[in-house]
Amino acid sequence: MTDIAALQSLLDTIFPGLMGVRLTALAPDRVVAEMQVRPDLCTAGGILHGGAYMAFADTLGAVGTLVNLTDGKRTTTTDSSTKFIAGARQGTTVIGTSVALHRGRTTMVWQTTITNADGKLCAVVTQTQLVLDASS
Repeated sequence: MTDIAALQSLLDTIFPGLMGVRLTALAPDRVVAEMQVRPDLCTAGGILHGGAYMAFADTLGAVGTLVNLTDGKRTTTTDSSTKFIAGARQGTTVIGTSVALHRGRTTMVWQTTITNADGKLCAVVTQTQLVLDASS
């Protein structure tokens, strides 16, 4: 599936839609999206919650894998590692850029960088996606 509108429609109906994830660029080796830092995604201090960073990045890596799947396949995350570097304040927008480090037949590895409104690096997430038969 390489149609950005179709993938956005899918995301809108599930958890990433609740978070407000918006795809802005899509290619087999790169996915870019943005997300508004809303109060319900923040800590008590008005900073984007660590779990929101992780869920945002997980979504981008999964989307990147979906773009590369052949018919009859599906994906699931098997591993994710997050390094938190800086915060993003409520009322701003974060940008996530996920690039493929490995696109294999049974696994794919994606690294997502998330930057804040000032362009400062906030988090780096590396994840592994397992490629499965859709029937399993």
